[in-house]
Amino acid sequence: MPLYLDPKNDLPFKRVFGEHKNLCISLINSMLPLKDEVVSIEYFPSELFPAQTYLKNSIVDVRCKDSYDRQFVVEMQLYWTNSFMQRVLFNTSKAYVKQLDLAEMYETLKPVYSLNFVNAVFEPALIEFYHNYKIVNIANTERQIEGMEFVFVELPKFKPTNSSEDLQTLWLRYLTEINERTEKIPQELVENPEVREAVSYLQQGAYTRAELDAYDRTRDAIMTEKSALSDSKKEGIQLGIEQNSLLVAVNLSKSGFTVEQIANVFQTTPEEVTKLLH
Repeated sequence: MPLYLDPKNDLPFKRVFGEHKNLCISLINSMLPLKDEVVSIEYFPSELFPAQTYLKNSIVDVRCKDSYDRQFVVEMQLYWTNSFMQRVLFNTSKAYVKQLDLAEMYETLKPVYSLNFVNAVFEPALIEFYHNYKIVNIANTERQIEGMEFVFVELPKFKPTNSSEDLQTLWLRYLTEINERTEKIPQELVENPEVREAVSYLQQGAYTRAELDAYDRTRDAIMTEKSALSDSKKEGIQLGIEQNSLLVAVNLSKSGFTVEQIANVFQTTPEEVTKLLH
């Protein structure tokens, strides 16, 4: 067994940030652009957010509110899917609207912040790894409708750029540099008391045999999902190539090209072209 578990996995992520308020507060304060820092939190009972059984095993989340009644949804997406942003929008909106069950008045609604760590690159055209979304006026972006705010962090893009070890950098290093192959924790992480505590909850010895088995099952399920998604993409690409080739071959045939000439274009045999056209 490894010395340390991957903090992005369901079990250790929830153990660290879903059971230790001080660590969750530290993570939220370091990642979100808040006017007033979070000083205390209360976790939502899990029954308030029942499991959505139609979702796959790739999503990990922790939900809480602070002393200002601001709500925070902290999510770890282990690989990117095109529907993830819509799911985040849906869950954040649901958390915002659900306050009316207690408040009854629109003006008493409190903000909901969605903090999302994504273990994949979903904005390849951008160099930034940190993406902050708000509801803003298009012409005057400083004008904002408050209520919901979203932060997405592309973990694979994160690279420490200097010797400055601010808390945000330390938490991102914690999430990206520790996994089952780690033998020695970087000194900078050990020197910070909060991150050092979080590291201690990643040690294999902190878990029972049953918990480690559950960890392995989650890891294997994610690898299976990734493999299936990759195979599906490859099949789609191959299908597109075949369909495009057929269209080109048909058009060449209609233009008077012989089977031999089309075979030369595709660098294949006349027999293969004949099968393609029929």
